[in-house]
Amino acid sequence: MRACDLAVDFPTVTLDTPALEAAKLLAEQDLPGLILVDPDGRPLSILPGTQVLRLAVPAYCQDDPALARVVDEAHADLFLRRLGGRTVREFLPEQPKELPVADMKATVLELAALMARTRSPLVAVVDGGRLVGAVTLQSLLDHVLEL
Repeated sequence: MRACDLAVDFPTVTLDTPALEAAKLLAEQDLPGLILVDPDGRPLSILPGTQVLRLAVPAYCQDDPALARVVDEAHADLFLRRLGGRTVREFLPEQPKELPVADMKATVLELAALMARTRSPLVAVVDGGRLVGAVTLQSLLDHVLEL
């Protein structure tokens, strides 16, 4: 089986998508991550769900989990509001990593190796550089394990 056989339509975001909207998209559609595309539909980055969550969690809580415990419950429940009017562009890493992108002819093993190497639960599938769909870790495992 090839990437083109496993790829499904997948929602995307752009650099100018509000970060809070990106978080809502992730939650509402129960997605493992988001695909960031340029205006021509070419993947720029894959943001795993944990990376999107990382955008909202204060750095001091990430650096020292004990500090997260001292924030009272009422304020702790509101941490996503930190995203405010910020956009996805503001949260991209300065040093981009290997992009988990595969062409339509990639095999299941190639997809699995790419996911493992990039630590991404999502691979963008492209044809001529343009996004045609995505393969999620869940769908890959379902196929391999024949679930």
